[in-house]
Amino acid sequence: MQLAAIDWCIIGLYLLIALGIGIACRKRASENSEEYYLAGRKLPWWALGTSMVATTFAADTPLAITEMSRMKGIWENWFWWNWLLYGLLAVFLFSRLWRRAEVLTENELLEMRYSGRPAAFLRFFKAGYFALLYNFIVLGWVINGMSSVLTVMLGNGEPLAFEIAGWSVQWDFREVMVWVLVGISTLYALLSGFWGVVVTDVIQFFIAMAGAVVLAVVAVNQVGGIDGLMEGLDTTFAAKAQAAQVQLEASREAGATPEVVAALQGAYEQMPKSAAEAISVVPVVPTDVSWFSFEFLNSQFFQFLVLILVMWWSNHATDGGGYLIQRTMAARNERHALAANLWYNFANYALRTWPWILVALVSVVLFPDLAGHPMGEKAGYSLVMNQLLGPGLKGLLIVSFLAAFMSTVDTHLNWGSSYLVHDIYRRFVQPNRGERHYVVAGQLATVGLIVVAAVIARNMGSIEKAWKFVMAMGSGIGLVLILRWFWWRINAWSEISALAVSFLATCGFEVLAAVQTMRGGEAYVLFGRDPVIAGHPFPFHLQLLVVVGVSVVAWLGVTFATPPEPSEQLRAFYQKVRPGGWWRDLAEIGGERDREVTRHFLPNFFAGMALIWGGMFFIGYTLLKQWEWAVPSGLAMVAGFAWIWFAVLRKEAS
Repeated sequence: MQLAAIDWCIIGLYLLIALGIGIACRKRASENSEEYYLAGRKLPWWALGTSMVATTFAADTPLAITEMSRMKGIWENWFWWNWLLYGLLAVFLFSRLWRRAEVLTENELLEMRYSGRPAAFLRFFKAGYFALLYNFIVLGWVINGMSSVLTVMLGNGEPLAFEIAGWSVQWDFREVMVWVLVGISTLYALLSGFWGVVVTDVIQFFIAMAGAVVLAVVAVNQVGGIDGLMEGLDTTFAAKAQAAQVQLEASREAGATPEVVAALQGAYEQMPKSAAEAISVVPVVPTDVSWFSFEFLNSQFFQFLVLILVMWWSNHATDGGGYLIQRTMAARNERHALAANLWYNFANYALRTWPWILVALVSVVLFPDLAGHPMGEKAGYSLVMNQLLGPGLKGLLIVSFLAAFMSTVDTHLNWGSSYLVHDIYRRFVQPNRGERHYVVAGQLATVGLIVVAAVIARNMGSIEKAWKFVMAMGSGIGLVLILRWFWWRINAWSEISALAVSFLATCGFEVLAAVQTMRGGEAYVLFGRDPVIAGHPFPFHLQLLVVVGVSVVAWLGVTFATPPEPSEQLRAFYQKVRPGGWWRDLAEIGGERDREVTRHFLPNFFAGMALIWGGMFFIGYTLLKQWEWAVPSGLAMVAGFAWIWFAVLRKEAS
């Protein structure tokens, strides 16, 4: 074990504080379901926005970013940078709409917007789908990520061995530690509900950010500053590219299967060959292939286009995203809901990005070859922590990972149990019980969720691929989620068909990958590899295009083949939330057109892009000494903030 006594003291103190918060909040949270799941809708913007940031940063996040940056360079972070675009939809449209709806869960809106049995079925199905399948995968990769960190930090220590009633038991100490953390997270989530989740999230955000910044500073200094980092990346990536080319040629000469050759060829073509390629935020445009060839479709540039043009509007979180919607609905009012989402997006993209990326780049220089490591490329981040940090700092960094891990676990447990209890148990099983009964039911659901997530965690391969599978699984439904607020013709069958087709298509690709893996004599690992079609790897971005295309065609056909929702249902929904959009004659009913959120949306949206992406690239280019890009990025940030301050925030304040 590689931790000093002071490290254990820091870790123990943090865990006691987290548990103490849960105990302190337990009485308030147990009053009723609204207190337990939404903190009584009384929370300010800064607490909610900070909680959003904390809960989207788990122990797996820097590992996945390291995995992507090491293999393909910084540009692949557009996989999550593109989420800003639907984040801005939440800021300027959906934050206010969700707060106006005054529902307890996202799924409750379905029976407000749609009618009859299809609406009830959709509410039941989506609650189970996201609370169980989606939640199990997310919790599984989060637990897997924390286990990976502790595997590196605690080394290969001796297992804990003891006897219970004559049975000899051996436990890996690292797994024991992970489940101690899970147990504490579950306990304070059980006791304190959403109150405890938000309070601990605020504390965890500052701990996690401090840890990430400290590690980035130490890591960059270790390799001679930014100039030394650039020199090291040039040398390392050139050597890695040469070794990959030798391996590719050897596999061809040895008569390897087409799938193996295709996978090696794809890996070689995708990897950076220099520091300039590694730090570029936009991949090189291929000029030596036809734009209609498979080579172009598999190029990094085409992947980039798919991420920024398709992925952001097509996924299941386009109108807010489950646990972010939960926080939006807990805001004091619409103004606090908008400000919470704006602060979340700025902190998430502009502030958090670069400490992780800098450590990922340093890991390439310090640990150039991790192909043989049990955890693969994602181990780079933890290895940098373990090698460079001494007593005290190592404890702080582990606490930052614990904070990130626990903030995500408690959020998904609380959010998932809200779906199971409010949208399934209360709606369909026991509709007329007292509030205390539903709080207890939520606590029992929380325990059940974490038990099943444990099984998923033990059978998960790449964290990056798990991320992508989850995104693809709901990728066909995004446009429906946007349009249901603004277009009267969307009905319950639109959502049902979009979600079902997306799920079946995504699972089909994973089944194909499993069959090909086992046919090649390899052991199948969940999300372990991409399928190969026509002799070419068929990666995530191509799968996404197929899933989205098939789903959009399916739900459009189903929408026009089924009747619209009754006018009374549509009118009641419109009068409640005042969204604007295409509502036939309904827009004239009830007045108050000045409350429509669509007014001035486009300039606000582009100002948000300028503020947040401008800020993100200003910070990054400044750190990397790319001054020619830092200055215009900074100007864009300032211009975006000025517009939002005068056109949105001051107006909302008045």
